[in-house]
Amino acid sequence: MFSQSLATSTIFHGAHPEEVSAFVNQHIGGHSLDLLGGENLAASLSFGEFAGFGLSRISYGNHVRVKSPALDDIYHFQVVTRGECRWRHGGENLRVRRGQAMMVNPDEVIDLEYTQECEKVIIKVPASIMKSVSSTGSSAREQVVRFDRLPIDMRLCPSLMSILDAVFSEFEESGDSNLGAVTLPYREIVLKKLLKVFPNNWNASDSVQPVSPSMERIIRYIEENVKEDIELETLSQISNMSIRSIYNAFSRVFSTTPKSYVKLVKLKRLRNDLLHGHCRNVTEVALDYGFSHLGRFSSDYRKRFGELPSETMRLAG
Repeated sequence: MFSQSLATSTIFHGAHPEEVSAFVNQHIGGHSLDLLGGENLAASLSFGEFAGFGLSRISYGNHVRVKSPALDDIYHFQVVTRGECRWRHGGENLRVRRGQAMMVNPDEVIDLEYTQECEKVIIKVPASIMKSVSSTGSSAREQVVRFDRLPIDMRLCPSLMSILDAVFSEFEESGDSNLGAVTLPYREIVLKKLLKVFPNNWNASDSVQPVSPSMERIIRYIEENVKEDIELETLSQISNMSIRSIYNAFSRVFSTTPKSYVKLVKLKRLRNDLLHGHCRNVTEVALDYGFSHLGRFSSDYRKRFGELPSETMRLAG
């Protein structure tokens, strides 16, 4: 899970945990650190910024306790990628294991205990950015988003996983440029996905966006040409929209990118063919829908449907 994220942005490796803690205090979130075991020089941290987010990968390499009276006008998306941590809150004691993620609210007391092997990926989201997305509806009443204190298994959220993988890949490729035209659509998609996946008090009904005639033409074209290689330039021509407008429209309506939407339509249609016996074998139907890299196709299919395409075909009899 996010195994190569921030691989080129290492700040500390084999460091004292207090060195990592000092950096975290400055760039990620204020806290205090208590060492509960030894003082192994095994802490590591990678960090970067993308689309207004702070991206970090942290391991203290020791049994530690992290406490904070409150985050200052920021949310945290935290996913445990190795080991586990405990979150204490009053009489509540939550265990967050590998593959599980939580959202942390501003002004929320934090009391976390990390195992020695615990590693996390953390995305820092300024409250102002969260507000910019959650306040896009017609309602004049401002609503401060509060996420429930509930761990979510990221393995059950393949679309969010894919989008976050894309964010980390785009960060690695763009380096210091971070062009707004590229990064901002990612930001809106990520925020909307977080609001959709993690239980919260936000009412999305005011933010439902109608589908424009131009978008209807795009959707119809994708459905009718699902086995073809669908290029953004073609979608731009048939809809009379710029490529940037298409990205923004897909983000607003579907909370995803055009490429991810096309892939999802292909995967769903392909699965239907498998279930109804409309193909002789998996390789044939994968190539028919334009999936030339069979290993990647099988991985994407499994993330989406929880089983390999060969298993779907076998179940269909």
